[in-house]
Amino acid sequence: MKEKDYIKEISEIRSMMERSSKFLSLSGLSGIMAGVYALIGAFIAYKIFGFNPDSIIYNSESTELGVNLINVLYVAISVLVMALGTVVILSGRNAGKKGEKIWSPTTRLLVTNMAVPLVAGGLLILVLILKGLIGLVAPVSLIFYGVAMFNASRVSIKEIRFLGIIQIVLGLISSYFVEYGLLMWVLGFGFVNIIYGIYMHYKYER
Repeated sequence: MKEKDYIKEISEIRSMMERSSKFLSLSGLSGIMAGVYALIGAFIAYKIFGFNPDSIIYNSESTELGVNLINVLYVAISVLVMALGTVVILSGRNAGKKGEKIWSPTTRLLVTNMAVPLVAGGLLILVLILKGLIGLVAPVSLIFYGVAMFNASRVSIKEIRFLGIIQIVLGLISSYFVEYGLLMWVLGFGFVNIIYGIYMHYKYER
């Protein structure tokens, strides 16, 4: 057998091993849509409900502020549900095109790596809200989301690692400049996700 044939076989074996050990069907379009949802949600929270904490402690003593905060939570939950649903649907479609199963041992490992920081971050955010420390919600959500993406890169596309690092950096910046927390949130969950999604779509899906 010629040397070129050996190299070709080794390359094919390596590709098969990578596909079996990593989830490669994440959709770039889902990243774009998640970013769009985040931008719409932030616009509603800011323009309609006047939500833009400029300090760590958010004064929600008045009934109006309390109602607005509840409405903002509804908006945030809606954005999360739509983003997750889009990821599942579009990634499932990608997996189907490649003849792969959307739910596999690799997918379960991916979900586990992401679920731990996301659940921990979600619980911490609930504690912050109950304590009135609303100004820390944006930084905490960015940081834990970034950690989840960084963990996911171990069993998925390597570029997700850089997405995670960017989110963590934005979260740390917004934890210091609390008055720009909503802006950092928009940059991270909105524009960064959209740019990442466009890059992934053109690199892996076209």
